[in-house]
Amino acid sequence: MATVASAETRVTAPDDEDVPMSHRQIMEALSGLLLGLFVTILSSTVVSNALPTIISDLHATQTTYTWVITGTLLAMTITTPIWGKLADLVSKKLLIQLALVIFVVGSAIAGQAHNPAMLITARVVQGLGAGGLSALVQVIMAAMISPRERGRYSGYTGAVFALATVGGPLIGGLIVDTSWLGWRWCFYVGVPFAVIALIVLQKTLDLPVAKRKVKIDWLGATLVSGAAALLLLWVSFAGSKYDWLSWQTGAMLGGTVVLVALFIVAENYASEPIVPLQLFRIRTLSLSTLASLFVGVVMFGATTFLSQYFQLARGDSPTKAGLMTLPMIAGLAVASTISGRIVTSTGRWKNILVLGGAAMTAGYGLLGMLRYDTAYWQLAIYMVLVGAGLGMTMQNLVLCVQNQVRPQELGVASSTVSFFRSLGGAIGVSALGALLGNRVTHYLTDGLASIGVHSLGGDGSVPKLSALPAPIRAVVQASYGHGIGDVFLYAAPCALVAVIVILFIKEVPLRTSNSQEVAASVDAAAGGRHARRPGSDVAGSAVLSNGRVVEHANAAVRVGDSLDSGTIRGFVRNGGVPVSGAVLTLIDVGGRQIGRAITGMDGQYVLSAPGSGSYVLIAAAGDYDPQAATLMVGDQPVEFDVTLVGSGGLAGLVRGADGVAIEDAKVVVTDGRGEVVAGGATDAAGGFLVPAVTAGVYTLAVSAPGYRPVAMPVEVGSEQIRQMVELLPDMRVRGTIRVEGRGSVPDARVRLLDEAGKVVGVATTGPDGEYDFTGLAAGRYTVTASGYPVVTSGVEVTGYGDDSHDLWLGHPAE
Repeated sequence: MATVASAETRVTAPDDEDVPMSHRQIMEALSGLLLGLFVTILSSTVVSNALPTIISDLHATQTTYTWVITGTLLAMTITTPIWGKLADLVSKKLLIQLALVIFVVGSAIAGQAHNPAMLITARVVQGLGAGGLSALVQVIMAAMISPRERGRYSGYTGAVFALATVGGPLIGGLIVDTSWLGWRWCFYVGVPFAVIALIVLQKTLDLPVAKRKVKIDWLGATLVSGAAALLLLWVSFAGSKYDWLSWQTGAMLGGTVVLVALFIVAENYASEPIVPLQLFRIRTLSLSTLASLFVGVVMFGATTFLSQYFQLARGDSPTKAGLMTLPMIAGLAVASTISGRIVTSTGRWKNILVLGGAAMTAGYGLLGMLRYDTAYWQLAIYMVLVGAGLGMTMQNLVLCVQNQVRPQELGVASSTVSFFRSLGGAIGVSALGALLGNRVTHYLTDGLASIGVHSLGGDGSVPKLSALPAPIRAVVQASYGHGIGDVFLYAAPCALVAVIVILFIKEVPLRTSNSQEVAASVDAAAGGRHARRPGSDVAGSAVLSNGRVVEHANAAVRVGDSLDSGTIRGFVRNGGVPVSGAVLTLIDVGGRQIGRAITGMDGQYVLSAPGSGSYVLIAAAGDYDPQAATLMVGDQPVEFDVTLVGSGGLAGLVRGADGVAIEDAKVVVTDGRGEVVAGGATDAAGGFLVPAVTAGVYTLAVSAPGYRPVAMPVEVGSEQIRQMVELLPDMRVRGTIRVEGRGSVPDARVRLLDEAGKVVGVATTGPDGEYDFTGLAAGRYTVTASGYPVVTSGVEVTGYGDDSHDLWLGHPAE
C-alpha cells in the first residue's frame, strides 16, 4: 500500500532538528539525564548517613563535618552559572558528559582520602561535576519539553530525586555497617552509575549545537567565587575562632561587600556575563532567585543535620538512620509527582508554590520542637510536611522562570536560579552548622556540669556514642537532640520569607511550546532574525483587525502634600522599569481633552486639572496595551502610577506543501470562549499579522480555496510570536461510471467507504456519468457503484491533487 501523506499542520521549521520530540524520544533522552541526576543526588545522600562515622574515623570536628558538605555546595554554587552560560554557547551533550567525568574523578579521590583536608578537596571536585549535572539537566529538559508539559516530566525528576534520596542513606548505612566494605565505598558506589549514564547519553541525547564563539566571564566567576567563599568562611569561624564582633568579622564582611560591588561592575561590562544583570529586570526571575536562596538555606542547611540527629541524638545505626528519613522522602516523591501533573494539566503553578512554602514553614517550625526522646510518629509527620514542601517548590521555581525568558537565555536563567539555591544551601550549612556547634557546646557544658563532669576532653572531635559511659552518653544525646532542634527552629523563618517572596511573583500561564520550537518558528518566519518587539511593523504581512477589549491599568493612588491642588503626577512603568515616551491624556466627563503629557527617561509625568471633579486618564505607548483609569481630583494633589502591560503580537506565514505562499487565505483568531478576536486574509507573500493581542491562549484557524482548513492552539505572551502554517491540498476522488459498449452511465448510485467500512459519501452520477467526492482526509477508500451488478474498487488518497478513478460496470453492452 502506498504511503499516505499526513494531513496534520506543521508549525515548526523544516529542519529535522527543530521537529518536536515525541514522548518516546524524550523518555530515551531523559533516561541518561535522570541517571546522571541520580548519581549527583546519590553522592550527597549516600555520604550523609556515613558522615558521622567518617568524621569520627578521621578525628575531625563539627566544623569539618560542615565543610565536607559546604565545600561541595560552594563548588556547585560557583560553577552552576558557568555551566549554564556554556549551555547557551556550546554542545549541551558534551558538557553534561564532561560534568560526569569530573564527578567520577572527584569520587575516586574522595575514596582515597586519609585526612579532612583531602576529603574536603575531593568533595570540592565532586561539586564541580555535580554543579554541571544539576544545572544542565534543567537546561536540556527545557530545550526538549514545553513548560506546560514539563510538569509531567518533572514528576519523573522528582521520582528519581526520591529514589536517590531514599536509596542513598540506606546504601551508605549498609556500607558503613558492613565491616568488609568500609565507608570509602560510599564514594565509589556512584562511579558505575556515572559510567552507565555516559554511555546512555552518548546514544540517546541529540540536541542542536549552538554555533557561537565561547566567551566565558572568568573575571566575574573569580569575583563571585571570592565573595561567596569569604562569606562562608566568616559564617563558619565566627563565634569559635574569633568573636562575632571583631576585626576579622569587619574585614571579611567588608571584603565580601567590595567583591560583590566589583562583580556587579564587571558584569555590566562583560560581553558574555556569567549572570546577565538585565535578566533581573524580569520580576519573576528576581523574585524566584530570592525565593530559591531561602529555599536553599532550609533544604540543604536543615536536612543536612537529620542524619546527625538520628545517630548522635537517638543512637541509631547508619542503616536505621536511613530508614528513619523515609517519611520525608515519601512526602517529597508524592508531592513532586502530583504537583507536576497538576501543573501540566492546568498550566498554573503559583498555588502549588505557595502551598509548598507553607508546608515547609510548618514542617520546620514543628521540627524545632525536637528533642532526643521525641516520639517517632510525631517526627514522621513533621518530615512529611518538609518533604512535601520541598517537592512542590524546587522544580516549580525554575519552571516559572524558564517560562518567561527567551530561548537563548534559557541556560543562564535556569542556572541563575540554581546558583542562588546552591548559594543559600552553602550559607545555610555553614551558618546552621556553626549554630549547631555553638548550641551543642552550650548544652554539653550545662549537662556535664549537672553530673559533675567538667568536659569530655580530647580534641573536640565528634564523639562516638558507643565509647562513652552511659551517663555521659545520655548528656551527649540530649545535647545533640536539643541543638539540632534549634537548627530547625532557625530554619523556619527562612522558609517563611520564601513564602512571602513567592506571594509577590506574578503568575503567567505556562507556554505549550518548547524552546526549540519557539526559536525555530521565529527563525523560519523571520529568515533567522529574532522577533521584533510587540507592536513593530512586519514586512510582508497583512494586518488583521483586532477587537480585544483593553483592560484597566494596575495602579495605586497616593495623596501627597508637596504638590499643588489639581496637580496629577506619577510614573509610568512596566514591571518596575520606567517607560519613556508614553503619552498621558486627561479628559473630562464630556470627552474633551484638558491635558496632555509625555513621560521622560525616568517615566515621570505631570498634568494639571482645571478643578475638582472626575477625570479619565489614558496612558499609551507604542509597545504596550493602552490603559485607562478614572481619577477623583479634589482639594489635594494626586499621585497616580500607571503600569503598562506589553501587548503581544501574532504573525505568521501560510504556505502550501510545495512551499508556495498562499494569498487571500482566511485567518481567524478566537479566544477560549470561541469568540472571534481578529480576522482577515493573507497578503501576496502569504503573511498575516495580528498587531496587538492580550496575553493568553487562542485558536488560530486558516482556510483557503483548494486546501484543507486547519486549526491550532497558539499562546501569546508579551512579545510577538510567529507561526508557520502549512496547508495541504483539498483531497477529492472523482471519476466516471462507464459500461462496456454504452459509455457513461447516468443516475448510477456511487458510495465512498473509508478503511473501516464506514460510508463517508454518497453521490448519483449526472448525465455524463461523473461523480465527485471532495473534502476528504488522506487514507484508503473504497468506491462502490450500484444500479448494475455492484462493482467495488479501492483507491488511495494521498493528499496531493485530485485522484481520478473511473469504474466499469459488469453488464456487457447490449
